[in-house]
Amino acid sequence: CALPILMMLFSYQPSYSLQSIISGSHDAYISSWAQALASYGKPVRLRFAQEMNGNWYPWSEHVRPNHLGEFAQAWRHIHDIFTSVGASNVIWVWSPVALAYTINVETYPGSKYVDVMGVSAFNGGSQLKYSHWQQFVDKVYPSMFVMHKFAPDKPVEISEIASAEQGGNKAQWITNMFLALKALPQIKSVIWYDIHTKANWRIDSSKASIAAFRAGAADPRYR
Repeated sequence: CALPILMMLFSYQPSYSLQSIISGSHDAYISSWAQALASYGKPVRLRFAQEMNGNWYPWSEHVRPNHLGEFAQAWRHIHDIFTSVGASNVIWVWSPVALAYTINVETYPGSKYVDVMGVSAFNGGSQLKYSHWQQFVDKVYPSMFVMHKFAPDKPVEISEIASAEQGGNKAQWITNMFLALKALPQIKSVIWYDIHTKANWRIDSSKASIAAFRAGAADPRYR
């Protein structure tokens, strides 16, 4: 039971509630970032408050002291600050976790405030207690279908994607991912979560997995 307790402590941060953002308590801090990025001038992808449809981050509407409807308001407030200082080079990525039944249109700030639809998805295999082996299409397609219904014209980014080794064939999983991507031209970018944390998500976790990734990434589409 230690993990749920730690998750609760991490997610409960009342000083940074959604309402505190909406009310302007952090405007000076937000403005400093907006001004810095405006001065930078080049394109920057900003994935603010990812996986908002879960319950493990303090910006989720499902954790105290947040309320339903506040996430989109907070997002729009931050976006307006960036607009006010001329940070038009910022590309806004709205990115839930791939749990289709929890993706709610009420948390979507609106097409005026979002440039790219993102999603994060992990195949934990048998390495994680809360997961099981799932192919790329089974992890990503249902969520993409839900998001497409309320933002059909937005490009899509796979903001975080990775597979564990245990529980199946990771190399084949990667091969299947690239095959699926060929049929999804609306996906414009894919970011592999190349870290060893609770599972070895890295591309080079085995010789077979890195070989599969090299073969898939050799497609002219990614050059």
